[in-house]
Amino acid sequence: MKTSYMTLLTVALLLSIFSHPGFPASSRADSSKSDTAIFGFRDAAAERTLESRFLAVPDPKRAEEHLRTLTKAPHIAGSPEDKATADYVAQKFRDAGLATEIVEYKVWFNYPSEISVDITAPAGVSMHGPTREHVDGDPFQDDPRVVLPYNGMSPSGDVEADVVYANYGSPEDFQKLAQMKIDVRGKIVLVRYGQNFRGVKAFVAQERGAAGVIIYSDPADDGWKRGDKYPKGPWRPDTGVQRGSIGYMFQFAGDPTTPGIASTPTLPDSKRTPPDQSAQMPKIPTTPISYADAWPILDHLGGPESPREWQGALPFTYHVGPGPVKVKVHLKQDYAYRTIWDVIGKVQGSELPDEWVVAGNHRDAWVYGAADPNSGTTAMLESIAGVGELLHSGWKPKRTLIFASWDAEEEGLIGSTEWGEQNAAALARAVAYVNVDVAVSGPKFGASSVPSLKQFLRDITRAVPSPQGGTVYDSWRKTSQTGNEPVTPQETSTTTFRMPAAQAHPDVPVGDLGSGSDYTVFLQHLGVPSTDIGSTGSYGVYHSTFDDFTWFKKFGDPDFLYEQQMARVFGLEAMRLAGADVLPFDYEEYGKEIAAYIDAAKKRADAKLGVHAPDFGPAAEAAKHFQEAGTKILPKEKSPAPDTARLNRALRDTETALLIPEGLPNRPWYHHAIYAPGQYTGYAAVVIPGVNEAIDAGDAERTQQQLAALAGALHRAAKVLESYH
Repeated sequence: MKTSYMTLLTVALLLSIFSHPGFPASSRADSSKSDTAIFGFRDAAAERTLESRFLAVPDPKRAEEHLRTLTKAPHIAGSPEDKATADYVAQKFRDAGLATEIVEYKVWFNYPSEISVDITAPAGVSMHGPTREHVDGDPFQDDPRVVLPYNGMSPSGDVEADVVYANYGSPEDFQKLAQMKIDVRGKIVLVRYGQNFRGVKAFVAQERGAAGVIIYSDPADDGWKRGDKYPKGPWRPDTGVQRGSIGYMFQFAGDPTTPGIASTPTLPDSKRTPPDQSAQMPKIPTTPISYADAWPILDHLGGPESPREWQGALPFTYHVGPGPVKVKVHLKQDYAYRTIWDVIGKVQGSELPDEWVVAGNHRDAWVYGAADPNSGTTAMLESIAGVGELLHSGWKPKRTLIFASWDAEEEGLIGSTEWGEQNAAALARAVAYVNVDVAVSGPKFGASSVPSLKQFLRDITRAVPSPQGGTVYDSWRKTSQTGNEPVTPQETSTTTFRMPAAQAHPDVPVGDLGSGSDYTVFLQHLGVPSTDIGSTGSYGVYHSTFDDFTWFKKFGDPDFLYEQQMARVFGLEAMRLAGADVLPFDYEEYGKEIAAYIDAAKKRADAKLGVHAPDFGPAAEAAKHFQEAGTKILPKEKSPAPDTARLNRALRDTETALLIPEGLPNRPWYHHAIYAPGQYTGYAAVVIPGVNEAIDAGDAERTQQQLAALAGALHRAAKVLESYH
C-alpha cells in the first residue's frame, strides 16, 4: 500500500512539474522519453523520481517572504542586524532537519567613521560629498542604519591634491597617461567602476605613486546610457554609490591578519599578522562617490582631452587633468576585530560520511542586499526546503551534504575562507563546492565552473523548467548566442559570467572561475572542484542603498519565478553530487581546455618574449598526458565496476593534484596551477596564471619555471587518474 501511494505521489509530482506553464509540449515530450542515463547514476529512473519530488517543493511565494525578511534592515557584516539574519537562516536550516551550528570568527575590518570629499579649487566650484543616496519614492533609503558610502579595507587618511582622470584604472590606462606625459605621483586619481576589481584600481594607483583614489560610477557603465534609471528603470540613479572592499584579495582571501589559518575567537594575537604588515591591506586612501558628485570634478578638469574611448556618458568632453580641480579627501575608518557568524547545516551521509558536498552563499550585505546576496540566500533556503521534505520522508544522501551561509564575504570572502582554512583536513576529502552569490538580478542564466563540471551543469539545467518556457538549458542556449552580451559588462562578483578562455565542446559556454565570491578558498587554495551559478539582468544598483526589496520586486524578479528556478538548479547540483554512484567529472573536457590555454600562452610568449620565449613542448605534452588519462577513464565512469570507491577516490583527488605546493609567485596562498584571480583583473580568471603572468611581466626565466611547475601538476593529475585501472 505504501509503495503504491508513493508511486502515485511521484507520478502526480512529475505531472505537476512537466505540465508547468514554463515547460512547453516539446520539452514535456522530450522528458517523457526514457532519458536512459544520468551521468554518474546506475539507476537513472530512481534518481529522476527523487528529483521530481525535490523540484516540486521550491515555492515563489515562500521565497518572496524569505527575501522580505532578510532585507527588512541593512545588515552589514558584524552588525546586530547581520546576527539576526544568521539566526533566521539557522532556524530555517533546523526546520528542514539539518544539524545546524553558528560558527564565530574574530576578523579585522572597518566601518566608516568620517568620510568626506570636497572640491577646494578652482574658486567658484563646489561639491561636498558623498551626497546621501536618494530617489523619489523608495521606502528603504532613509533608514539611519544605511552605512555611508565607503571602501572596505581602505586606510584612513587626509589628502588634498590635483585630480587626474585615469579611466578604469587598469595598468594599460596608467601606461596611456604616462605616454601622454601625465604624472600621477602625488595626485588624487579619479577612476570609474568597471572592467576590473576595485582593489586593482587602488593597487595600480598605489604602484604608480598616487596619493589617493576616488572611484565613481559613470552613467555609461550602469546608469542612464544603459536605460532608465531607478526608480523608473533598473539602472543606477544620479546619487547611487557602489560600496565595496578594495582589499588585495588577489594576494590572499579572508581575514587580512590570518592568511592560511582560521581567525577563531581564541586565536592569540601572536599568531596574527599585524594589519599594517598585511599584504592584503592597501596603502593609499580610497573612497567611492556617485556620478552626481563626480560631475563637477570631471566637468572642470583641464589638461588634454581624454582618449576618446575613455569618454563616459556625462554631457561634456572628458579631460585628464591634472587640475585645475583640487579635491580634499578625508577618511576616518573605524578598524577593529569584529565577530562574524557563519551558519553551517549538515546532513550526515548514509554511506560516505567523510566525503563532503558543500553548497554555500553569503548572507552579509553592504546595505540591504536584495539581489547581492540575499537572492542567493533565498534560493538556498528554498533548496533546503526541498531537501527537508526528502529528509522527513526518510531519504538520506550517500555523501554528507553541508549547506553554508557565509558572513563577511563583502569585506574579502572572509567567512568562507576562515571556515575553509579551519576545516582544511576534512575538505581534502570533499567532493565539490557549489556556490551561488547573486542568484537573481534578471532572467539570463549563467554559470562558471572547473571544466570537469561544465557538462554536469549543462545536464542539471536540462532537468529544470524555465519561466521562459522549456528548460533552463533551452533558455541558456538562446541567450548565450553571439551578440547577446552587453557592450560593457559590469564588474561585479557573480553578475558577470564571461566567455571561457577555451571551449572544448560546441555547447553553451560555461565560464572560468576567477574570484570575487566564496568558491575561492575551496578551489584555488584547497583544490575542491567548484561551480558558481546566477541569473542576471539589468542590474544598476549593485552595492548601493537601492539594492533593496522595492527594486527587486519591481525589476529583479517580480513573481519570484527565477528564485524558484535557481533554488531548483542549486539544490539539484548538491543532490546529484551527494548521491552519485560515480562522481560526474569529465577530465577529458578539462584536458582539452588546458591544452588550448597552453597553445594560446605559447603564442603570447612568442610575441612578447621573441627569441627568449621558453620551450612550451613539455607543458603541452603534460596537457596531452592529462587529456588522454581523462579520455581513458570516461568509459569506466559510464560503465563502472560494482565497487566504485577506488574510482571515485581517483576522480576526487585529481583536482587536488593540480595544486602547486609552493603556490603562485608572489602570492603563495593561491595554489591552483590552472585558475586564479588575475593580479591586475581581480575578479576575472587568469588561466594557467603562473605562466601567463610571467609572460605579462616579460620574465622569460620565470615563464620557464612556471611552465615546469604546470607540467608537474598536469603529470601528477594524470597519474592520479591512471592509478585506477
